[in-house]
Amino acid sequence: MSRSIFQVAYFVDSIERAAQAWADAVGAGPFFLAEHHRGDWFSYRGTSHEADVSYAFGYSGSTQIQLIEQHDDQPSIYRDVYPDGGYGFHHVAMLVHDYEGERARLLAAGHELVCELGANDITACYFDTVSSIGGYTELHSHTDRIVNTFNRWRSAHEEWDGTGSPIRRHVSGT
Repeated sequence: MSRSIFQVAYFVDSIERAAQAWADAVGAGPFFLAEHHRGDWFSYRGTSHEADVSYAFGYSGSTQIQLIEQHDDQPSIYRDVYPDGGYGFHHVAMLVHDYEGERARLLAAGHELVCELGANDITACYFDTVSSIGGYTELHSHTDRIVNTFNRWRSAHEEWDGTGSPIRRHVSGT
């Protein structure tokens, strides 16, 4: 089975500053902002606790860049890696057709399932693969709606001339 990474994610102290830095340095963007994202259901280390987090998604070529800003000090997969805040690599993500099979594969390989959530029609989970690859691994279920959303964002990147703000607000249904 072929597996591939479609996203690289970074924990940041300010999405706005990070998006501008990515746009200036490598031409990534625009970034589509999902402020104070909430799942339909959520599990972190066996609890339903969900930290206050905003996400921004942009592209550099065919690679999706995710920027993550946590607005509180609550326990989370992000505070696991960056307990005092900061900026840096957090995870890679794979968009998978066989979500349950890939989830079972990572569990069988001995990786700890730290977080799992559902939002709209997608399911995602995060495994602690820090000792293996230096960050977490996200599995993201493959749905037509999310693939269409990602394709719109990639098209926006291809059409963007790099001028103006790299942030696009009021993203819903992500």
